[in-house]
Amino acid sequence: MITATTVESHPLTTLMARHNLTAARYLKRVADRHQALGFGAMAHRKEKATRWTREGVTPERTALLAIASLHGIDLADVDRYGWPGFLLLALKDDRTVLESPWTVMGTVNSLTDVGGPVDRRGFLIASTSTVAAAVAQWATAEPALAITDRGRRVSAAAAALFDVRLDALRHLDDTVGAGQVYDAASLELRLITDLLKNASYTEETGRLLFAAAAEASRLAGWCAYDHGHHAAAERHFIASLRASACAKDPTLGAVTLAFWANLRYSADDPRGALHLVEGALADRRKIASPRVLAMLHARAARAHSKAGQSTAAWHQVDAAFDAYGRADSPQADLASMYWINRGELHQVAASSALSLGEPRRALEHFDAALTHADPYDTERETRGAVIYQARKAEAHLALGDIDAALNIGHQVITTMGGIDSARATSTLEDLREQFTGHQHIPAVRDFLDYVA
Repeated sequence: MITATTVESHPLTTLMARHNLTAARYLKRVADRHQALGFGAMAHRKEKATRWTREGVTPERTALLAIASLHGIDLADVDRYGWPGFLLLALKDDRTVLESPWTVMGTVNSLTDVGGPVDRRGFLIASTSTVAAAVAQWATAEPALAITDRGRRVSAAAAALFDVRLDALRHLDDTVGAGQVYDAASLELRLITDLLKNASYTEETGRLLFAAAAEASRLAGWCAYDHGHHAAAERHFIASLRASACAKDPTLGAVTLAFWANLRYSADDPRGALHLVEGALADRRKIASPRVLAMLHARAARAHSKAGQSTAAWHQVDAAFDAYGRADSPQADLASMYWINRGELHQVAASSALSLGEPRRALEHFDAALTHADPYDTERETRGAVIYQARKAEAHLALGDIDAALNIGHQVITTMGGIDSARATSTLEDLREQFTGHQHIPAVRDFLDYVA
């Protein structure tokens, strides 16, 4: 399972400890800020902190705003994350990965510190401006590898072994799930980072090691995202992007940007997702893989569909199929792109149509994904199959075909058994919500009771 250092009993306890403040001193600061904001006097006896941290009492609205102001937290995030969730934004666990210079040493530090000690499920750590800045720095960074005579000598052949291990982990993710693979990918990342810090190697081998670090961090980020750990996922994606710059591999960086875009639009930030994709496509001539180009256009299509931009979404769907049309065999492409085929692109087109309120068009693409000569592999992609099946059921519901939706819904439940994925669970919850409008039908009530 994905592991993280346990936060103390309450985020406020952690925050006070990190600032070396007693409850009384901390509350005095909050009271002073409360007064400065024009909210009037506020009692600041230490018992108030006990009520907030141990008795489940939520501070009054003005106190919440004073606390947010004290820590430089956007007031909108007070409502977005609620109490005490928004306090996690003040813990600054992301400073290394966000603020380190785009140099070799800065990247190694980011890879070393990428895990972060606090689990912030559902949080995004990068603002829109941070996303744009990361893409701009990736596009222009040219860190020089300073090779020194230190530690044991690592050969290119030894560095290439990480690619073999990471390829196995990618396929294990399809079958055993993201939880176990996250821990394995994180271990690979630690091994690679240790070599980058303590071994000696040629410039060529150094680039191979950074490329392996980029892929290990990208894979860990994907697994964290699949489990709903958005903050951890973004830390990994940013570190991966940095490592791809050190590897001087723009195609590898584009892969990371595509996966990061998936996270952003799924977290209701289609604009941020488009920043990432557009940054990757800014100099598409440097992207060596047609499948990576197809994936980027597919991500752009989903982002536009989430934003309700129909024309732009379908333009990107067409671009994805066009790019894929120039692809060679999977064996001649990046090993990490084995899953990109026409069936996958049809699933993306179907999901985009559903988001755009075009359920009939969605069903056409859902069917094509499975019947095309280059079909979506439901046996290998069990987790993805669950997600797409649930969306297909939603399309039938939108067209009023309750029986078809129920039939697929039961298939989803059967296929879901044993899959440990926050994304799949969330999709199933969305489907269940869609069915609640039809619970006057006995078969629907039975289904809702079954999945409750």
